[in-house]
Amino acid sequence: MEEKEIRVFRKEEKDYPRRLKEIPKPPEELYVLGSLPGEQMPSVAVIGARDCSEYGKYVAAHLGNVFGRNGIQVISGMARGIDGIAQEAAVDAGGRSFAVLGSGVDVCYPAGNRRLYEKLKAAGGILSEYPKGTPAIARHFPARNRIVSGLADAVIVVEAREKSGTLITVDMALEQGREVYVVPGRITDSLSVGCNRLIKLGAGILLDTDEFMEELKKIAERRYTTCEDWARGEKTQGLSMEVSGEDEKMLTGEPELLAIYNALDFSPAGPEQIRERLPKKYRDAQIPLQLIRLCMENLALQVSPGQFCRKG
Repeated sequence: MEEKEIRVFRKEEKDYPRRLKEIPKPPEELYVLGSLPGEQMPSVAVIGARDCSEYGKYVAAHLGNVFGRNGIQVISGMARGIDGIAQEAAVDAGGRSFAVLGSGVDVCYPAGNRRLYEKLKAAGGILSEYPKGTPAIARHFPARNRIVSGLADAVIVVEAREKSGTLITVDMALEQGREVYVVPGRITDSLSVGCNRLIKLGAGILLDTDEFMEELKKIAERRYTTCEDWARGEKTQGLSMEVSGEDEKMLTGEPELLAIYNALDFSPAGPEQIRERLPKKYRDAQIPLQLIRLCMENLALQVSPGQFCRKG
């Protein structure tokens, strides 16, 4: 384990995470590559569907970016989809993120997230209750989820089907006394059924990141954290659909293309629907051609013949 730089923290030791000591059935041992989450920094678990929509990808990346910039640790399971997207966005924004695995910490699962795995070792940590070399086995993951929620002060759900592994984590979070927030979705989307049912059952609704961070600060202050270093006062403009800095550079000098991009959202629409959303001076544009250009620039997605949406 020393060769792999894996450390072991036992429940009776003082360096064992305080958040985990208070949950039912904390792991007896915690194996760590990298570091443990900071005790004095607020932590949020961001979880959701593996096969997420473009909307889900956008929200997960936005949340990860905001939390990373504001000193809020992101906890998740490094799964593909919502989990990994939020974690990578947090690290890329200069923040810290921690993955809890259902395998040994020296086993990268899923293998496709190797780049994220390496990033987390340097800007956070990889954690597991399973010894080195333990393979990823299905029965490990429900147990793993109690650690994900246990390390967090609040849990955010971004897209979940009616019968979803994400909801197991929610059940554990509620049992542990953690606050649960949900990003709402359309009632016709199967990926939003689980989220919308949680709202019906009384979960918090996340509509604005600034508002959420104020609530998180109160939660963290009620729980033992001092919150000394966590917020730098940045305004996040909620969950806006504004053009990001890199995309804006790409579209500079092409106002017609920018107008068509701004007319897109995460609901698929045809060229004529998009034309109706445009300012009058751009309604004579060759919209199908410009949509194809946006697809080629990875800013839009053709979800079916003649139907386009913004890329998450």
